[in-house]
Amino acid sequence: MTMQIAESHSIAPVRRRRLIASRWLLQAAIVAVVAGLAIWLGLAVREALARKGIQFSFGYLGNAANISLSEGLVPVLDGLWPALEPFTPSHSNAQALLAGLWNSLKVALAAIVLCTVFGTLIGIGRLSTNWLVRNLSFGLVEAVRNTPLLIQIVFWYFAVVLRFPPANAASNWFGGLLASRSGVFLPGLTLSEASSPASWMLLTAAMVALIAACVLRGRGRKLTWLAGAAIALAACAFIGFPLAPDLPVATRFGARGGIALSPELTAILLAITVNSSAYVAEIVRGAIDSLPKGQWEAAASLGLSRSHTLRDIILPQVFRIVLPSLANRYISLTKDTSLGIAIGFPDLFNVYGTVSNQTGRNLEGVVIVMLTYVVLSWIISACVNALNARVNGSGGAR
Repeated sequence: MTMQIAESHSIAPVRRRRLIASRWLLQAAIVAVVAGLAIWLGLAVREALARKGIQFSFGYLGNAANISLSEGLVPVLDGLWPALEPFTPSHSNAQALLAGLWNSLKVALAAIVLCTVFGTLIGIGRLSTNWLVRNLSFGLVEAVRNTPLLIQIVFWYFAVVLRFPPANAASNWFGGLLASRSGVFLPGLTLSEASSPASWMLLTAAMVALIAACVLRGRGRKLTWLAGAAIALAACAFIGFPLAPDLPVATRFGARGGIALSPELTAILLAITVNSSAYVAEIVRGAIDSLPKGQWEAAASLGLSRSHTLRDIILPQVFRIVLPSLANRYISLTKDTSLGIAIGFPDLFNVYGTVSNQTGRNLEGVVIVMLTYVVLSWIISACVNALNARVNGSGGAR
């Protein structure tokens, strides 16, 4: 009997490995078939175009773009090191598309962070015990979700941003944020006179320690890395911090210093952030409502206030629930940046249209843009899935 149990235990891992191998082989076969069909379709389209005297080629990407963009950076090599420089008409068509991609990524990444924060706050406000906060949050969500995003972008651009005061009378908020028709200017960082290789090494070590403290599990490990980050920052401050604040200063035609956001970038960022915040708010509200009401009652019986219950008990569970839904929202948000064409923002789709009109390569351009958005969606999905696996994996987050 004992020998039979031992044999069954030895066979089980073999069967499990065979099952896993068969699943991987099936998935690989499906991917191979899809890739083969895509290649066959591409060759068929190329042959059909060739019969009509139309070439399908990406060689035009290396030609000079001869177009102007209001903003955008392109990657270049500064000696052996990569760097970014403003786009000029002498850059290639490929670099023009990269400049548009850079602009799209700026909006998408900033909006993802902002809509997550504001959407969570609005979602909590939807369940507030305060009548005014609850109804204001409800009104904001309903107004935003029931109007098209394109109209919201136009509203923020023409009715808000272009109504800012002129540059010579720019509004100064919080002592470092300037807003005018020339754009919004935020405080930034610049190299200080005390910058040295040693200070940069200490600052880098502090950042790595902070990231490790956020990623690693276990309270002891987190405290150890946080202590290391504090020591590195203290040593860096003693030697001389390599970065200094760079506050914008208003000029006659705009501002000098800081981080500049063009009117178009400001409008589309505001529109996408507010729009996505409304959807994130409903996702968070639904997740909070799905939790058992007994958790609130148990926390109250232990003497915890509503804010402490929300922060320490409810929200940690909510973010485990909403991660898949947030991934869908982030993907939609990234694709929504293409609507910047309505106000002249040079995002990837807008730049593609300009390059295609200049070169006549519409089919090649649309293939590049479609594949780019597919890859961006895959990256966002993979990142959120990795976070979801970490948070909801065996043992959960500790």
